[in-house]
Amino acid sequence: MSSTDSTAALVSLRNVSKRFANGTLALQGMSLNVGEHDFISFLGPSGCGKSTALRLVAGLTRISSGEMQWSTGAAAGQGAGKIDRDLGFVFQEPTLMPWAKVFDNVWLPLKLTGVSRDAAAPVVKQALEMVGLSRFADVYPRELSGGMKMRVSIARALVTRPRLLLMDEPFAALDEMTRIKLNNDLLAIWREHRFSVIFVTHSVYESVYLSNRIVVMAARPGRVIDEIRIDEPYPRGEAFRTSSRYNAHCQAVSQSLHGALHDVDH
Repeated sequence: MSSTDSTAALVSLRNVSKRFANGTLALQGMSLNVGEHDFISFLGPSGCGKSTALRLVAGLTRISSGEMQWSTGAAAGQGAGKIDRDLGFVFQEPTLMPWAKVFDNVWLPLKLTGVSRDAAAPVVKQALEMVGLSRFADVYPRELSGGMKMRVSIARALVTRPRLLLMDEPFAALDEMTRIKLNNDLLAIWREHRFSVIFVTHSVYESVYLSNRIVVMAARPGRVIDEIRIDEPYPRGEAFRTSSRYNAHCQAVSQSLHGALHDVDH
Protein backbone atom coordinates (compact mmCIF):
# COMPACT_ATOMS: atom_id res chain seq x y z
CA MET A 1 0.00 0.00 0.00
CA SER A 2 1.76 3.09 -1.23
CA SER A 3 1.19 6.15 -3.30
CA THR A 4 4.52 5.56 -5.01
CA ASP A 5 3.99 4.27 -8.54
CA SER A 6 5.16 0.66 -8.65
CA THR A 7 6.56 1.19 -12.15
CA ALA A 8 8.99 3.78 -10.71
CA ALA A 9 9.72 1.88 -7.50
CA LEU A 10 13.25 0.92 -6.53
CA VAL A 11 11.84 -2.16 -4.82
CA SER A 12 8.25 -3.36 -4.67
CA LEU A 13 6.72 -5.86 -2.22
CA ARG A 14 3.44 -7.44 -3.28
CA ASN A 15 1.37 -9.36 -0.72
CA VAL A 16 4.51 -10.65 1.00
CA SER A 17 4.18 -13.01 3.97
CA LYS A 18 6.69 -14.78 6.18
CA ARG A 19 5.93 -17.87 8.28
CA PHE A 20 8.76 -19.30 10.35
CA ALA A 21 9.45 -23.02 10.70
CA ASN A 22 7.80 -23.06 14.16
CA GLY A 23 4.53 -21.92 12.57
CA THR A 24 4.67 -18.27 13.66
CA LEU A 25 3.20 -15.95 11.03
CA ALA A 26 5.67 -13.06 11.40
CA LEU A 27 4.45 -11.03 8.44
CA GLN A 28 1.20 -11.16 6.50
CA GLY A 29 0.21 -9.65 3.17
CA MET A 30 2.67 -6.75 3.12
CA SER A 31 2.62 -4.55 0.03
CA LEU A 32 4.93 -1.58 -0.29
CA ASN A 33 6.68 0.40 -3.02
CA VAL A 34 9.99 2.04 -2.14
CA GLY A 35 10.70 4.92 -4.50
CA GLU A 36 13.97 6.55 -5.48
CA HIS A 37 15.17 8.81 -2.64
CA ASP A 38 12.35 7.75 -0.31
CA PHE A 39 12.94 7.85 3.44
CA ILE A 40 10.50 5.33 4.89
CA SER A 41 10.19 4.40 8.56
CA PHE A 42 8.66 1.15 9.81
CA LEU A 43 6.93 1.90 13.11
CA GLY A 44 5.08 -0.50 15.37
CA PRO A 45 5.11 -2.60 18.55
CA SER A 46 7.60 -5.38 19.20
CA GLY A 47 6.73 -8.49 17.23
CA CYS A 48 4.97 -6.66 14.40
CA GLY A 49 7.42 -7.80 11.73
CA LYS A 50 9.43 -4.60 11.20
CA SER A 51 12.81 -6.30 11.36
CA THR A 52 11.51 -9.35 9.51
CA ALA A 53 10.38 -7.13 6.63
CA LEU A 54 13.80 -5.48 6.57
CA ARG A 55 15.55 -8.85 6.46
CA LEU A 56 13.29 -10.01 3.63
CA VAL A 57 14.23 -6.95 1.57
CA ALA A 58 17.90 -7.64 2.35
CA GLY A 59 17.59 -11.25 1.25
CA LEU A 60 18.65 -12.49 4.69
CA THR A 61 15.54 -14.62 5.06
CA ARG A 62 13.12 -16.27 2.63
CA ILE A 63 9.71 -15.02 1.62
CA SER A 64 6.99 -17.58 2.35
CA SER A 65 4.55 -16.16 -0.18
CA GLY A 66 4.14 -13.07 -2.33
CA GLU A 67 6.69 -11.31 -4.52
CA MET A 68 9.51 -8.81 -4.22
CA GLN A 69 10.62 -7.02 -7.38
CA TRP A 70 13.61 -4.71 -7.87
CA SER A 71 13.80 -1.98 -10.48
CA THR A 72 16.61 -3.95 -12.15
CA GLY A 73 14.02 -6.62 -12.93
CA ALA A 74 15.42 -9.12 -10.44
CA ALA A 75 12.69 -10.84 -8.47
CA ALA A 76 12.76 -12.60 -5.12
CA GLY A 77 9.44 -14.39 -4.96
CA GLN A 78 9.56 -17.63 -3.01
CA GLY A 79 13.28 -17.44 -2.33
CA ALA A 80 15.74 -15.05 -0.78
CA GLY A 81 17.39 -12.40 -2.88
CA LYS A 82 21.08 -11.73 -2.55
CA ILE A 83 22.70 -8.72 -0.93
CA ASP A 84 24.70 -6.83 -3.52
CA ARG A 85 26.34 -3.48 -3.96
CA ASP A 86 22.94 -1.78 -4.35
CA LEU A 87 22.10 -2.56 -0.74
CA GLY A 88 23.57 -1.45 2.59
CA PHE A 89 22.47 -2.70 6.03
CA VAL A 90 23.00 -1.03 9.40
CA PHE A 91 22.11 -3.26 12.34
CA GLN A 92 20.97 -2.22 15.83
CA GLU A 93 24.46 -2.99 17.15
CA PRO A 94 27.51 -1.67 15.25
CA THR A 95 28.85 -5.26 14.82
CA LEU A 96 32.39 -4.04 14.20
CA MET A 97 35.45 -6.29 14.16
CA PRO A 98 37.22 -5.36 17.42
CA TRP A 99 40.62 -6.52 16.16
CA ALA A 100 40.49 -4.30 13.06
CA LYS A 101 40.99 -0.56 12.81
CA VAL A 102 38.18 1.71 11.62
CA PHE A 103 39.54 1.84 8.07
CA ASP A 104 39.55 -1.94 7.77
CA ASN A 105 36.06 -2.25 9.23
CA VAL A 106 34.74 0.12 6.57
CA TRP A 107 36.75 -1.59 3.83
CA LEU A 108 35.23 -5.01 4.64
CA PRO A 109 32.29 -5.02 2.12
CA LEU A 110 34.65 -4.04 -0.69
CA LYS A 111 37.27 -6.54 0.47
CA LEU A 112 34.67 -9.31 0.27
CA THR A 113 34.08 -8.44 -3.39
CA GLY A 114 37.80 -8.58 -4.18
CA VAL A 115 38.70 -4.88 -4.01
CA SER A 116 42.22 -4.40 -2.66
CA ARG A 117 42.96 -2.16 0.30
CA ASP A 118 44.85 0.32 -1.86
CA ALA A 119 42.13 0.44 -4.51
CA ALA A 120 39.47 0.88 -1.83
CA ALA A 121 41.32 3.64 0.02
CA PRO A 122 39.74 6.68 -1.73
CA VAL A 123 36.21 5.31 -1.32
CA VAL A 124 36.77 4.31 2.31
CA LYS A 125 38.18 7.74 3.09
CA GLN A 126 35.16 9.39 1.47
CA ALA A 127 32.77 7.20 3.48
CA LEU A 128 34.55 8.15 6.71
CA GLU A 129 34.42 11.81 5.71
CA MET A 130 30.67 11.50 5.12
CA VAL A 131 30.13 10.41 8.74
CA GLY A 132 32.66 12.84 10.23
CA LEU A 133 35.31 10.29 11.15
CA SER A 134 38.17 11.19 8.79
CA ARG A 135 40.59 11.52 11.71
CA PHE A 136 39.74 8.13 13.19
CA ALA A 137 40.70 5.76 10.37
CA ASP A 138 43.61 4.28 12.34
CA VAL A 139 41.94 3.69 15.70
CA TYR A 140 40.30 0.56 17.07
CA PRO A 141 36.57 0.33 17.86
CA ARG A 142 37.30 0.07 21.60
CA GLU A 143 38.60 3.65 21.48
CA LEU A 144 35.29 5.01 20.15
CA SER A 145 32.07 6.10 21.82
CA GLY A 146 28.79 4.34 21.05
CA GLY A 147 27.78 7.08 18.63
CA MET A 148 31.11 6.95 16.83
CA LYS A 149 30.89 3.16 16.50
CA MET A 150 27.49 3.59 14.86
CA ARG A 151 28.98 6.15 12.48
CA VAL A 152 31.58 3.55 11.46
CA SER A 153 28.76 1.06 10.86
CA ILE A 154 26.96 3.60 8.66
CA ALA A 155 30.17 4.34 6.74
CA ARG A 156 30.66 0.61 6.16
CA ALA A 157 27.10 0.33 4.81
CA LEU A 158 27.60 3.31 2.49
CA VAL A 159 31.05 2.39 1.17
CA THR A 160 29.54 0.38 -1.71
CA ARG A 161 27.41 3.40 -2.74
CA PRO A 162 24.10 1.54 -2.25
CA ARG A 163 20.83 2.66 -3.79
CA LEU A 164 18.95 1.43 -0.72
CA LEU A 165 20.10 1.68 2.91
CA LEU A 166 18.33 -0.57 5.44
CA MET A 167 18.59 0.52 9.09
CA ASP A 168 17.31 -1.64 11.95
CA GLU A 169 16.87 0.63 15.00
CA PRO A 170 20.43 1.94 14.64
CA PHE A 171 20.15 4.69 17.25
CA ALA A 172 17.99 2.94 19.87
CA ALA A 173 20.82 2.40 22.39
CA LEU A 174 22.21 5.94 22.17
CA ASP A 175 21.55 8.90 24.46
CA GLU A 176 19.09 11.51 23.26
CA MET A 177 21.61 14.19 22.26
CA THR A 178 23.74 11.71 20.28
CA ARG A 179 20.59 10.36 18.65
CA ILE A 180 19.45 13.83 17.54
CA LYS A 181 22.91 14.59 16.14
CA LEU A 182 22.98 11.31 14.19
CA ASN A 183 19.44 11.93 12.91
CA ASN A 184 20.59 15.28 11.52
CA ASP A 185 23.78 13.87 10.03
CA LEU A 186 21.93 10.93 8.46
CA LEU A 187 19.46 13.29 6.78
CA ALA A 188 22.31 15.44 5.46
CA ILE A 189 24.05 12.38 3.94
CA TRP A 190 20.75 11.09 2.51
CA ARG A 191 19.96 14.44 0.89
CA GLU A 192 23.41 14.79 -0.63
CA HIS A 193 23.84 11.26 -1.96
CA ARG A 194 20.18 10.58 -2.81
CA PHE A 195 19.88 6.91 -1.87
CA SER A 196 16.65 5.49 -0.41
CA VAL A 197 16.25 4.47 3.24
CA ILE A 198 14.04 2.01 5.11
CA PHE A 199 14.43 2.80 8.82
CA VAL A 200 13.05 0.65 11.63
CA THR A 201 12.24 2.52 14.85
CA HIS A 202 10.02 2.38 17.94
CA SER A 203 10.06 6.18 18.22
CA VAL A 204 7.17 8.23 16.87
CA TYR A 205 9.27 11.40 17.20
CA GLU A 206 12.22 9.96 15.28
CA SER A 207 10.00 8.60 12.51
CA VAL A 208 8.25 11.93 11.98
CA TYR A 209 11.51 13.88 12.01
CA LEU A 210 13.30 11.66 9.50
CA SER A 211 10.70 10.30 7.12
CA ASN A 212 8.65 11.35 4.16
CA ARG A 213 6.55 8.19 4.67
CA ILE A 214 5.78 6.17 7.81
CA VAL A 215 4.50 2.60 7.59
CA VAL A 216 2.61 1.71 10.77
CA MET A 217 2.48 -2.01 11.56
CA ALA A 218 0.46 -4.18 13.92
CA ALA A 219 1.40 -7.48 15.50
CA ARG A 220 -0.13 -10.97 15.68
CA PRO A 221 0.23 -11.39 12.74
CA GLY A 222 2.65 -8.69 11.62
CA ARG A 223 1.04 -6.50 8.97
CA VAL A 224 0.73 -2.96 7.65
CA ILE A 225 -2.31 -1.09 8.97
CA ASP A 226 -1.52 2.47 7.92
CA GLU A 227 0.80 4.58 5.82
CA ILE A 228 1.27 8.24 6.72
CA ARG A 229 2.97 10.84 4.56
CA ILE A 230 5.03 13.56 6.24
CA ASP A 231 4.80 16.31 3.65
CA GLU A 232 7.37 18.62 5.18
CA PRO A 233 10.37 20.10 3.39
CA TYR A 234 13.99 19.16 3.97
CA PRO A 235 16.37 20.10 5.47
CA ARG A 236 14.69 19.65 8.82
CA GLY A 237 16.18 21.01 12.02
CA GLU A 238 15.38 22.39 15.46
CA ALA A 239 12.79 24.79 14.02
CA PHE A 240 10.84 21.82 12.69
CA ARG A 241 11.26 19.82 15.92
CA THR A 242 9.70 22.65 17.92
CA SER A 243 6.97 23.55 15.43
CA SER A 244 3.24 23.01 15.78
CA ARG A 245 3.33 21.09 12.47
CA TYR A 246 5.80 18.57 13.91
CA ASN A 247 3.61 18.18 17.00
CA ALA A 248 0.53 17.63 14.85
CA HIS A 249 2.29 14.96 12.78
CA CYS A 250 3.46 13.22 15.97
CA GLN A 251 -0.07 13.22 17.36
CA ALA A 252 -1.48 11.72 14.16
CA VAL A 253 1.19 9.02 14.05
CA SER A 254 0.71 8.29 17.78
CA GLN A 255 -3.01 7.79 17.21
CA SER A 256 -2.32 5.38 14.38
CA LEU A 257 0.22 3.50 16.51
CA HIS A 258 -2.28 3.35 19.36
CA GLY A 259 -4.65 1.65 16.93
CA ALA A 260 -1.92 -0.79 15.98
CA LEU A 261 -1.39 -1.73 19.63
CA HIS A 262 -5.07 -2.59 20.00
CA ASP A 263 -5.63 -4.14 16.58
CA VAL A 264 -4.81 -7.80 17.17
CA ASP A 265 -7.49 -9.26 14.96
CA HIS A 266 -7.38 -9.89 11.20
